[in-house]
Amino acid sequence: MTVSNDSELEEQIAGWRAYVERRPSIHGGDADELEDHLRSRISELTDAGLTDDEAFLIAVKRMGTLDDVSLEFAREHSERLWKQLVLPSEPDAPTAARTRRELPVAVLCAVIAALAVKLPALFGLGLDGDEGFYARNLSLFVLVPLAGYFAWQRRVGPRVIAVLAGLFVLAAVFANAYPLDNDSQSVVLTGIHLPLALWLVVGVAYVGGDWLSGQRRMDFIRFTGEWAIYYVLLALGGGVLTAITVNVFSAIGVDADEFVGSWLVPCGAAGAVLVAAWLVESKQSVIENMAPVLTRVFTPLFAIALLVFLVAFVVSGHGLDVDRDVLILFNVLLVLVLGLLLYAISARDPLAKAGLFDRVQLGLVISALLIDALVLVAITGRITEFGFTPNKTAALGENLILLANLAWSAWLFVGFVGRRAPFARLERWQTSYLAVFAVWAWIVVVAFPPIFGFR
Repeated sequence: MTVSNDSELEEQIAGWRAYVERRPSIHGGDADELEDHLRSRISELTDAGLTDDEAFLIAVKRMGTLDDVSLEFAREHSERLWKQLVLPSEPDAPTAARTRRELPVAVLCAVIAALAVKLPALFGLGLDGDEGFYARNLSLFVLVPLAGYFAWQRRVGPRVIAVLAGLFVLAAVFANAYPLDNDSQSVVLTGIHLPLALWLVVGVAYVGGDWLSGQRRMDFIRFTGEWAIYYVLLALGGGVLTAITVNVFSAIGVDADEFVGSWLVPCGAAGAVLVAAWLVESKQSVIENMAPVLTRVFTPLFAIALLVFLVAFVVSGHGLDVDRDVLILFNVLLVLVLGLLLYAISARDPLAKAGLFDRVQLGLVISALLIDALVLVAITGRITEFGFTPNKTAALGENLILLANLAWSAWLFVGFVGRRAPFARLERWQTSYLAVFAVWAWIVVVAFPPIFGFR
């Protein structure tokens, strides 16, 4: 007998399956089998006279006797579905063993990344005199080992490895084949956009090649946020270590500046990319809520700041200055707003009703949308007056992409707050939009230099 097609029950089952699929040991076939078990038990309970909601809760608890993942789900959500709880516990034996097994590989990849940064020095390319070369290639030196680590960890197949290798080779070719001067705009644009393009390539390795899964893409978004937090913490600690090292050696008359500048800082920064990734993977149960907590703190603050800016803009009557530094500032601001939106989505119960925080997010998105429109008007005016340049064209494209993302996000948020659309649509929109960012980043790296005469 089939389970009722009641939409609320289907949303509950979808939420349960999304939870199950987030577990690293669960794959698509496992989730299908678990869902079949769950539906069978719900059907039995509803036939016995229980409501759909009662049948679902009891079935999930009973599933715990069949599968540890379902037991964990039942324990975390037995009071009411999908409350965000943090249950601190010691890692189980398999998890601890996996962490110990992966540490040497992570360390090896970190060493490879650190040495790769210094390898060009053997060919006369130094950090001081060849900034253009490092701007184009630094992301390759670091992200290739990171992708390799995830490919090993996820046990990806030959086809995925071939795709990853092909994309990295393509990036290396287009980053170095063009005749670009170190001070050209194209070098700067490549240095900004190639890391973004390659980070999404790393995402393919992170999800084990299952890039078509919206849930797995959201997992990668979560990882990115936590990785950024850990990397910043490592950088702060590294800064303290560097300062102490310099001053300690200075106390005995030894000048350590050369070692620090040439080896400690660049190699440490490269290796920390892998160390931060390993920490995120090995400590997920501890840190996976860090980005959402920060999102809760900064979303209202950013919303107030943007609203105050819009009011000041209207009251002052001044136009918007759009030189390069200002464009970068506004683009960083809009990306931060998008990041706040993404990490709030990643931690939200998709079945919970709209609340005050959702309305604050809607205000933040609308404010960012208005600012993006102002920036676009200013950029268009400058292009009309002075013509296209690589920087202005890239800024125009990026702001159009952000405008489309924010506009549809605002529309979906309005529908959700007005109870006309489910929250899941907003999550699907954001995870699907990653492909747009990836395509644009590759266009800037591959097509912009020849289009603008390698300026």
